[in-house]
Amino acid sequence: MDFPRALRERRTRRQLSQLDLAFRAGTTQRHLSFIESGRSVPGRNMVVRLAESLELPLRERNELLLAAGYAPAYPESSLDDPVLAPVRTAIGHILRGHLPYPALVVDRGGDLIAANTAFGLITEGVAPELVGPGTNIYRLALHPDGLAPRIRNLAEWARHILARLGHLEELRAELTGYVPQLDSSAGLLGFAVPLRLQSSYGELHLMTTVTTFATAVDVTLAELKLEAFLPADAATAEALSAAAGPMGSSAAADQAPGNM
Repeated sequence: MDFPRALRERRTRRQLSQLDLAFRAGTTQRHLSFIESGRSVPGRNMVVRLAESLELPLRERNELLLAAGYAPAYPESSLDDPVLAPVRTAIGHILRGHLPYPALVVDRGGDLIAANTAFGLITEGVAPELVGPGTNIYRLALHPDGLAPRIRNLAEWARHILARLGHLEELRAELTGYVPQLDSSAGLLGFAVPLRLQSSYGELHLMTTVTTFATAVDVTLAELKLEAFLPADAATAEALSAAAGPMGSSAAADQAPGNM
């Protein structure tokens, strides 16, 4: 990777001028200009400061360091590594705590790491090869043998999914072939894009939230995402509680807005 070009591309992508980035990184526009033109070779600390100032993901920060000829600054541990044992424990607590509502954890490619038991209601009836640890949740969502036949607003939901796949070009190309054309006359979608999913407990109206580990300094941990499904109406909340059984109903009462 050509470091001056890589730095310039990332700065341009974030719509920052040389002056803006120089100010953030605590250097001068002249020095930054020399770095981007290849006339000056930055030290390791300067590369780290530039990467932080650009708010790059940890993986990209490591790539920028490598391009400049330096060793990566951020470790990339396996999720099975003993050092991440507290993370695995925390993930388990979060997934159980979200019951009776479905929740799952995925990596940067959308591959499933873990899910709670309520996620079974989402995946009921799909092809076995599309479900389970290591399978891709984006493929699960849009594949004809996955959730697609049960999604009542597939075009809108598919657009929401595909917008998240800018860094996964091959997967995006595959999934685009499964997606119906969005009606150009479609009106406003409201305050959030809902997932309208047919289930054995009736049609579910779900919203999603995505949570990350905000202070992560390990690449693997920084790229994990917890996606939680929340009921968009009272009928869906009741259906999820019913599907979870008595313990799910009790958890739903504990999580009701008045009890938070």
